[in-house]
Amino acid sequence: MDAVEGPRSGAATSRPGGRAVGLALSCHPGPVAAVSALTVALCVLVGLSAPRCLLVGGAVLTGQLSVGWCNDAFDVRRDAAAGRRGKPVARGAVSPGAVWAAAFGALALCVPLSLACGLLAGAVHLTGVAAAWAYNVRLKATALSWLPYAIGFGTLPAVVTLSLPGHPWPAWWATAAGALLGVAAHLADSLGDIPDDVAAGIRGLPHRLGVTGTRLSLPVPLVAATAVLALGPEGTAGVDGVAVALVAGAAAVGLAGPVPGRWWRKTAFAGAVAVAAADVALLLARGSSIV
Repeated sequence: MDAVEGPRSGAATSRPGGRAVGLALSCHPGPVAAVSALTVALCVLVGLSAPRCLLVGGAVLTGQLSVGWCNDAFDVRRDAAAGRRGKPVARGAVSPGAVWAAAFGALALCVPLSLACGLLAGAVHLTGVAAAWAYNVRLKATALSWLPYAIGFGTLPAVVTLSLPGHPWPAWWATAAGALLGVAAHLADSLGDIPDDVAAGIRGLPHRLGVTGTRLSLPVPLVAATAVLALGPEGTAGVDGVAVALVAGAAAVGLAGPVPGRWWRKTAFAGAVAVAAADVALLLARGSSIV
């Protein structure tokens, strides 16, 4: 790793606008926006007040920003060596120091915002954020690489419900489905980078499974999450037919991905996104009953 040169300063680093854009893109804006929006939607569905929704959403947003920036700052040498032009830090659009500063700044905001949601809600959220940082700096390269994702996604419903008066824990099925979706997100996110990561010495769960093993394993947590969301909640007899159809559809789409994935790797990821979208929609449909 020491022999790998870091990103060289280019024209983008000399322009404030270029640095700002590079910094914004380094936070993994897609996942940050998706997780934050899902959190706010759950807050609304469980009946939190508008100020409380903003508070919880702000805590999750700053936590996600800190994790995204930490990831790109820590991986800068490996990303540069792999030629990942989609990483602004690796191509020199923004300095690693600026991204580290942003990561710690977001984390400094995340702590008081989380605790303002309630001591228990804050502790649960900060546990998820700490797990994600542990993934970035250590666990990504181990067989436990899936665990931070399971913790982070699995605790998200608890962050929302524990912010309610009385601080209730969420229903078991919401936590289980979140954890399963987290594992699926880890497998899907790692799929395209496995060869480069293995060359860099990364030995997380997807890298131990290999490209084919990860592609074939990906539908398992997705379909399991769909089944939990569709059949786990009590009092849903009126929608049993829809639930079973969703499970069957998720299985069909999820299992279809690995087959053509032999020739087109992105097909597996597309199938995963389709099932994950159905799972999120089902979670939101069940949102008011997660308490």
